Amino acid sequence: MEAFFCKKTLLRTAGAAAILSAIAVLAGCSKSTTEAPHKQQVAEVGVFKVAQEALQITTELPGRTAAYQVAEVRPQVNGLIQKRLFVEGADVKAGVALYQIDPAIYQAAYNSAKAALAKAKANLMTAAPKVARYKDLVAIEGVSKQEYDDAVAAHEQAKADVESATAALEQAKINLDYTHVDAPISGRISRSAVTPGALVTANQTTALTTVQQLDPIYVDVTQSSEDMLRLKREIESGGLKKDGGQAKVTLLLSDGTKYAEAGKLQFSDVTVDPGTGNVTLRALFPNPKHDLLPGMFVRAVIDSGVNEHAIAVPQQGVTRNPKGEATALVLNKEGKVEQRILVTGGTLGAKWLVKSGLNDGDLLIVEGVQKVKPGAPANAAKPASNVATAGGATPANAKSAQ
Repeated sequence: MEAFFCKKTLLRTAGAAAILSAIAVLAGCSKSTTEAPHKQQVAEVGVFKVAQEALQITTELPGRTAAYQVAEVRPQVNGLIQKRLFVEGADVKAGVALYQIDPAIYQAAYNSAKAALAKAKANLMTAAPKVARYKDLVAIEGVSKQEYDDAVAAHEQAKADVESATAALEQAKINLDYTHVDAPISGRISRSAVTPGALVTANQTTALTTVQQLDPIYVDVTQSSEDMLRLKREIESGGLKKDGGQAKVTLLLSDGTKYAEAGKLQFSDVTVDPGTGNVTLRALFPNPKHDLLPGMFVRAVIDSGVNEHAIAVPQQGVTRNPKGEATALVLNKEGKVEQRILVTGGTLGAKWLVKSGLNDGDLLIVEGVQKVKPGAPANAAKPASNVATAGGATPANAKSAQ
């Protein structure tokens, strides 16, 4: 009986072991079947096909508008303001009277100078014939030599008196004219700092008003000296080719709209600001409708030149390594991921301008970068075309279309 129960127990134990072995085998098969596809899966990535082409390179810089000419109006003579002859904020022409200063004392001075000139001329008319008569008389000793010399001296004195009186009359006329305070330039006039009845003095510190010429108008922008040197070197080396003599400039207003008129770069400052390391550039813009006013904040887009072999790629395809170097992942011809170290030349809107590290025809990975590593296989989901007109660069042959 004991032997029977022992046999039965052994059979049960053997059966249980067989079942556990079967379960383990099935589990192993199931695991292998689920893991096998995972090992064979290849990541799909979105790529950007790199292409070289001629691009119009632009630089966007902040700036402020400034009047083309500014004239502070000050009186040239002392006196009381009788009238203000302009409308504040209006456009005035050069030479138009702006203020009338009481002319009474200057009119009197002019009249006096005029009379003095008449008197001097009368004296000259008397002295001249006397010299002629004495010249004949001295020859026959009708008058003494001294008397003749005195007559000649009186004549010369009379001529000098005429010249002095003439100059005094001209000065009196100038002072009288200065009682009309005229606009020195054409432009828009500001508010008046004085009212009728105010006493003003010649060349006083406080200006009576200010006239600003608004058409054309300047735009002063700042650029880092480093960027300026980089652009200069690229132009000198032939990397950038200038289009014509003066660089063309367009404006973006504070609300983001594009200003209708195009401008031209006039000059760059001769010194670098030691505090900021920036250089000031000045552009000139037509302003016929006076849409631009002095002091407005704008952004100037300057045509730096044409890069005939430019490579511009989306910024999402470029990262930085711990050393700060620009890197990118490229899908090579063998279908494997390859890492490249890039040298960039600045941003073009939403793109990087790449100077080295990428070649024409390379497939730059821009989507799914986090799913792959260098050396791993990958499939290109959909090559993206190189849309070079985005963000700060335009095809060189498409400038006139903008």
